[in-house]
Amino acid sequence: MVAAEETKLQGLLEGAKQYHVPLYQRTYSWTELQLARIWDDVCQLARDRADHPAATHFIGSLVLAPSPAMGPVGVAEYLVVDGQQRLTTLTILLCAIRDHRAQHEDPKHRLRLDQQYLTNPWEEKRWLKLIPTQADRDAYVACVKATPQAGGDNPVGRAYRFFAKALTALGDAEDPIDVGQIESAVVTGLALVAITAQPGDNVYRIFESLNNTGLQLTQADLLRNYLFMRLPTRGQTVYESLWLPLQQRLTSTELVLLFWLDLVQRNPKVKQTDTYSTQQVRLEKLHTEADVEAEVRRFSRLGALLRVILHPSEEQDPGVRQRLERLSAWGTTTVYPVLLHLLDRRDQGTATSADIASAMLYLESFFVRRLLIGRSTMNINRILLSVVTEMDKDLPVDQAVRAYLSTGRKHWAPDASLRALVRTIPFYLNGRASQRSLVLRWLEESYDSKEPVALEKLTIEHVLPQTLSDEWRQMLAVDLDADETSDEAHDALVHTLGNLTLTGYNSEMSNKPFAAKRTALAQSGVRLSRDIADKERWGRLEILARADALAERIITIWPGPTEQAGNQSEVPWDVMAKALAELPAGSWTTYGDLAALIGTAPQPVGNRLASHPTPNAHRVLQAGGIVSGNFQWLEPDRTDDPRDVLRAEGVTFDQYGRADQTQRIGAAELAQLAGVTPAEVPEPRPRPDDDVDYAARFIEQVTARQGPAVATATAVVLDAWTTMGGTLLYGRNSETSCFLMARSKQHELGDIWPAVLYPSGKFEVVFQYLSVRTPFDDVALREELRQRLNQLPGVEIAATRLTLRPGFPLAVLADADARDALLDHLRWFYDQAQVSVPDEGALV
Repeated sequence: MVAAEETKLQGLLEGAKQYHVPLYQRTYSWTELQLARIWDDVCQLARDRADHPAATHFIGSLVLAPSPAMGPVGVAEYLVVDGQQRLTTLTILLCAIRDHRAQHEDPKHRLRLDQQYLTNPWEEKRWLKLIPTQADRDAYVACVKATPQAGGDNPVGRAYRFFAKALTALGDAEDPIDVGQIESAVVTGLALVAITAQPGDNVYRIFESLNNTGLQLTQADLLRNYLFMRLPTRGQTVYESLWLPLQQRLTSTELVLLFWLDLVQRNPKVKQTDTYSTQQVRLEKLHTEADVEAEVRRFSRLGALLRVILHPSEEQDPGVRQRLERLSAWGTTTVYPVLLHLLDRRDQGTATSADIASAMLYLESFFVRRLLIGRSTMNINRILLSVVTEMDKDLPVDQAVRAYLSTGRKHWAPDASLRALVRTIPFYLNGRASQRSLVLRWLEESYDSKEPVALEKLTIEHVLPQTLSDEWRQMLAVDLDADETSDEAHDALVHTLGNLTLTGYNSEMSNKPFAAKRTALAQSGVRLSRDIADKERWGRLEILARADALAERIITIWPGPTEQAGNQSEVPWDVMAKALAELPAGSWTTYGDLAALIGTAPQPVGNRLASHPTPNAHRVLQAGGIVSGNFQWLEPDRTDDPRDVLRAEGVTFDQYGRADQTQRIGAAELAQLAGVTPAEVPEPRPRPDDDVDYAARFIEQVTARQGPAVATATAVVLDAWTTMGGTLLYGRNSETSCFLMARSKQHELGDIWPAVLYPSGKFEVVFQYLSVRTPFDDVALREELRQRLNQLPGVEIAATRLTLRPGFPLAVLADADARDALLDHLRWFYDQAQVSVPDEGALV
C-alpha cells in the first residue's frame, strides 16, 4: 500500500528529515544535458511567476520508503527508491544558490539555506538532509560545506560548477532574472508527487516495477496510433495513400523530428520530448475524419520537404540546392525549422526559389560571421528556433530573415566589427573543426580558380607554426611592442585567420622556417597559400595585412546584417567568464592565455578582472606562475593571500612562489572549457552515398604529415586494438580522425573510447568524455589511466587535465618499447570497459 501526494521541494526538505540513497542505486550521473534542461525549466518558471506568483512546474515523482532505522521520534528517515538523481540535483542547485547569495548579497543566506533545506543543524549523526551513495558522499559534502574541494572533477562537482556558472550569467541574459526569483522557483515552484510506501512493503519490488518498462514506442509511433484511432472508416485508405509514403521517405527518428519541427513553427519552446503530448493536445481540436485526414495530408507534404532538407541533392533548383548543401555541411540541425518554413513558403506559392536561396545565404552568413568573431554557439538554438515565429510577416521572406537576425544581441557581426575581430580572434580555436575547414574551403572557392583543387583533401595549416623555433622567434622579435615577448606575440597571432591556409598534407611544412614554407606554398594550387608565398617574411604586419584582405573578401561573399544591427561588445568577455567558471580547482591560467582565447591583449584582461566580478579570478596568474603584484580581491574586506587559496585547492608552488607549470591550462584548453571548440564525436555508420575509404585516408594523411615510420607504428597500434576486440571509427572532416572504440553505441551502457588519433600528430586522451561514461566516471580509474600513460617516454599529462582532452605526439608510437607499453595500457582500458549493466536496482 502506498500513499501519494503532491508537494514542493520546501515541503520535502523543511523540518527534521533525512533521505538515504540505498546502496543498490547507481551513483549520481546527470550530465550537462539534464542539468541544462532542469535549469531552463527553473528559469522559465521564475519568469512565469513574475506575472503569476502561484505558477508551478511539475518535474516528476519521488518514491520513498520509511527507513528500517527510523524510530518513533527524532529525525524522519526515508530511503529514496526512485528519483534520487532529481533530488540530488536540486540540493546541489540550492548549494550554488546559497554560495552565490552569500557572496554577492549577504552572508546570512548561507546559514538560512543550510539550516532550512540542506542540513539538520541540531543533529550530529543525522546532519545531512540527503545522504548520497558512498561514492558521491565526499563530493556532495564538499558542496554542502562549501570547502575548496567543491566543484571538483566528478559528476557532483560538475553539477555544482554548472549551476554556479549559470547563476553568474543571470545578469547577462536578455530577460534578466534575479537569484531570489530562482530560489523561490526552486523551493516553492517545482512540484513533485511524493509516493511513500508503508512499513513492510517490498521496497525493491516497487523499485523493480518502476524500471521494468520494456521496449518503448517512439513518439512517432504514438502519434500514428492516435491519428488512425481517429480514422475508423478512412484509416486503410489514408494509411496506404499518405502515411506509408511518408514512412518510406523518413526513418523513425526523422518522423519524430518532423512532428517536432511542425510544432516549433508555432511555439519555439516546445521540447522534443513533449512532441507527442503537444501534438495530441493540438489534434484534439479536430472533430471529423476529414479534418484528421487533411492533417495527415499536411504531414505527408511537409515530410517530402524535410526529405529535401536531409538530402539536398534531391532539390531541383541549383541555387537552393547549393545553399541546402552548405547548411547541411555546416551541421547545425536547429536551422531545420526555418528551412522547413522556407520550403513550405515556396510550396505554397508565397516565395520563389530565388527568395528562399537569398534567405538561406543570410543564414549561412550568420553562421560564418559568428564563427569568425568567436560567437558560433552563443544562444544559437534559441535564436534559430524563434526565426519563424518572430520574423516580420509583412516583408519578403529573405528580408524578414535578415531583419530578424540583425536585431537584438544575436552577434551577427556587422562589417566594421568583422574587420576588427578577424585580426585578433583565435579562429582556429572556435567552433567545430569541420566548420573552420568549410570557411577556408568556401573562401578558396570564391577565387574561381582555373586549376581546381580537391579541397576536401586539404587540411588547415598554421603558417606561423604552433611550436616556435629560434628562427621564428627572431622573425617575431622585429615587430614586438614594448614589454612584449615573442611568446606573447605568438599566442596572439598563431590561431588567427590571417595565419591560416589550406595544404595537402605537406609534412615538410611543420615548424620549418618561413623560407622553406614559402617554397612549398608557392607550388600549391591553392590561391590562399600562393598569396602567402609572395611575402618576403611572415610576422605580425604580414599576418594582420592578410587578415584585412580576407575580411574584405568575407564581406563580399557573405552579406552582413542591416544597419539596425544591435550594438554588440567586440570583446567576448562572457566567453572568458565561462572558461574561468569551468576552470577546475587545482589548476591555473594566465592573462595571456585568456587574451589569446578572446582575441585581446593581456592588459585589458587584467583590467577587466580587477574591475568586474568574475568566477575564479584568483586562478589567473602571470606567465611565470606568479601572482600579479597588482592583484586585489574585489571584496574590500578580504586580505587572504591568493597563493594560500590556490594551495588549498591543490596548486603547487615552488620556493620562489611560482605555480607548477604542469597545472597551467592554456588557451586551447580554455577553449574546450568555454565550449567554443566542441569536441568531435565518433559517427557509427557511413552517410548515404558515402563510399570514401576513411581507414585508407587516415593512414594516407598520417604518412603525408608524420612520415612513414610514424604511420607504420600507428597502423600497428590500430591492428593490435582490433585484435584485442576493439573497433575503429573515423571522423569525416577534411582531417580524418580515428576513434579507438571499446564499446559501441549499441552497448547496454553506451559507447566509450579512450583516445582519438589525428594525422596532424596528436594522440588525444578523452578524459572529458570518459568522465560521464561507466566505469570511467569513477575519477580513480581516470587517474589510473593518466598515471599509466605518464609512464611512456615523452608523455606528461597533469592531473588538472582530467576534465579535458590532453594528448601526446603520435611520434611516441614510433618507439617500439613505448608502443608496447601503450598497448598494455590500452588492453587494460578495454578490459575495464567491458562491464555489464548493473542489476535493475541500479538504474534509477
